[in-house]
Amino acid sequence: MLLADIKIRVRYAETDKMGYVYYGNYATYFEVARVEMLRKLGLSYKELEDSGIFLPVADFQVKYIKPAFYDDLLTIRTVIKTKPGVRLVFDYETLNEKNELLNTAKVTLVFISASTNKPIQAPEYFLKKLAEATLLS
Repeated sequence: MLLADIKIRVRYAETDKMGYVYYGNYATYFEVARVEMLRKLGLSYKELEDSGIFLPVADFQVKYIKPAFYDDLLTIRTVIKTKPGVRLVFDYETLNEKNELLNTAKVTLVFISASTNKPIQAPEYFLKKLAEATLLS
């Protein structure tokens, strides 16, 4: 299992009339968190794309528990629990500064060949980086 936390401060433009973070903004928060997690592992979306591999989202699930508000400092906890095959699954928790759980989420991405537009297995170098990080955790 791999785990990484990032911090995101809620901006005013990300809130709705009730003062809550607009629900759709969490998709962006989760994207930032997974990109940064991969970067910490020495992996990048750009390198994947340059090598002819795309990672589109196949499934996105969120359970909202409590709202976040303007100027809250959120912790987005990102976890990879299972070894990727064709799919790469990220689990998330969003916590506020009081360490209260605001939501949980799961995002499933699929490794796609840019040339055939068909699913493929995760590249070996990607799996190796994940395995190395798991040993260090």
